[in-house]
Amino acid sequence: MLPGARADVARDRRVRFEGGRIAATDDCNPRECRPVFALPALVNAHDHARSVRGSSFGAWGKPLETWLHAMAMLPAVDPYVATAVSLGRSALGGAGTVMIHYTRVQGITDLGTEAQQVARAARDVGVRVGFAVALRDMNPLVYGPSEPILERLPTVRTEIEQRFLTPPPGVPELMDRVEAVAAACDHPDFNVQYGPAGVQWCSPGLLSAVAEASARTGRRVHMHLLETRYQRDWADNAYPDGIVSHLDAIGLLSPRLTLAHCTWARPQELELIAARGATIAVNTSSNLGIRSGVAPVAEMLRRSCRVALGLDGLALDEDDDALRELRLGYLLHTGTGFAVDVDRAATLAMAFENGRRSVLDTPDASALVPGAPADVLVLDWRRLDEDHLFPDLDPRDLLFARANARFIDELIVAGRTVVRQGRVLGIDLPALQSELLDRLRSGIAENAPMAAALRALSHEVAASFEPRHACCW
Repeated sequence: MLPGARADVARDRRVRFEGGRIAATDDCNPRECRPVFALPALVNAHDHARSVRGSSFGAWGKPLETWLHAMAMLPAVDPYVATAVSLGRSALGGAGTVMIHYTRVQGITDLGTEAQQVARAARDVGVRVGFAVALRDMNPLVYGPSEPILERLPTVRTEIEQRFLTPPPGVPELMDRVEAVAAACDHPDFNVQYGPAGVQWCSPGLLSAVAEASARTGRRVHMHLLETRYQRDWADNAYPDGIVSHLDAIGLLSPRLTLAHCTWARPQELELIAARGATIAVNTSSNLGIRSGVAPVAEMLRRSCRVALGLDGLALDEDDDALRELRLGYLLHTGTGFAVDVDRAATLAMAFENGRRSVLDTPDASALVPGAPADVLVLDWRRLDEDHLFPDLDPRDLLFARANARFIDELIVAGRTVVRQGRVLGIDLPALQSELLDRLRSGIAENAPMAAALRALSHEVAASFEPRHACCW
């Protein structure tokens, strides 16, 4: 058993649950126990509960600035089905807690009712969820005026305008949406938050309104920041005194804030983020897959930032495997030679501890100790150590060397078994997956005009950011 990120491994232990919490950990006779490796359930501190893998509809490998538009190919689907499928994959990957920045509203019903369906899916799967209501009111096509792009697309302009250029609600209506969702379904295991999409998509008035509302209500905020170098360039032009300094000046930078990515944040900005107690959710595979760069995790830790693990719906194999994401982040950032920039304990803290407060707004520890939530990830030790060569191996060595979702024996959340031996117990995941794909296939087949419009739009968007390389996208 690994009780916590910085704890020593304990052997021949038994964990007892009571009322959704750990009642005790005590000694057991190894001959009476299953050979498993137990650790705190992982936390995915940034995600969007996307219903399907991006490569399945041609979105893989595109930069974020065109990848986002490709989502327009997906038709609206039942929000319960879409969320249950996504959270089912997350549970199979070892995440007992997931942050959903709900940027893909299906729109079949009002948002409050849709959020209730998302909450029902989370309960049925059995995972804990943070739910950030997405807020945005500007820059629908590029980080600036849309008209120059539209003028170069006369044949598909109407299609693009209908899909992307619906006038946004005013700031008061956007803020009311959050309160309506909170009234409908806020719960300790479904924590409703403000979700400004990012500074490049939110007017100064909207950002200020979020900061004021968060300070007044105590409700958390979850937003993207400096994910791509194009966002870095835009922020430097729009806020010459510094975007992070601006967020601080309006009161948004606080312990209630989680910032996804910060891939292009500078050392002084990281220092200010740390000083204000905000959390950064790093999304390693997502940044690699959509060409955003490599986050400066070692610098974040040197500047005392609280860093959490995020998957962003784009894990390395598009399978929501949080164990593999944990290992990839460690290998990418640990350092070279004998120098250690990011050690194993810090990496485990990203996966166990640092995201829990930002997702659930709770002081509960992610640890296997009496009184803590009974959220446990159980790995099959016989399969993880299948060679059986050395009797006293440190289980952490194998965790970082080879662990992935196929070694998960059980995922327990609040004392309830959510996953056992590759099966999600609370839902029929294969049936829901089949239902979802049938609806998506039908909708995509009917969406040929949008496919043509997106090809033209992608070329013009690429040209607006990188004129010399527009042919590639």
